[in-house]
Amino acid sequence: QVQLVESGGGLVQAGGSLRLSCAASGRTFSKYAMGWFRQAPGKEREFVVVINGSGGNTYYADSVKGRFTISRDNAKNTVYLQMNSLVPEDTAVYFCAASTIVTSSRASYNYWGQGTQVTVSS
Repeated sequence: QVQLVESGGGLVQAGGSLRLSCAASGRTFSKYAMGWFRQAPGKEREFVVVINGSGGNTYYADSVKGRFTISRDNAKNTVYLQMNSLVPEDTAVYFCAASTIVTSSRASYNYWGQGTQVTVSS
């Protein structure tokens, strides 16, 4: 079992930055690929980015490429999402999730956090 807790969300003006954190329980954190997803009101939950267990490989959605950066610290059982140049369209609840494979497919993620709200004002 892996329990995930996100933090770091909030309200920011367009052009600003936020850093989200996701703390994981358990001793097998490094065995999981970690992904970030987001869900805006009335929309499907969408893939944002994934990082493999060692942190050496990442894959970003086109909508955030060049603006968002994922990283992980396996010693701290934590994954981060640095979000720069935020735009109102980034407004959503952001979820971290754990998977045994590196994938953008929501269905392949076994464990999910409760989400953290990010609101970008124009």
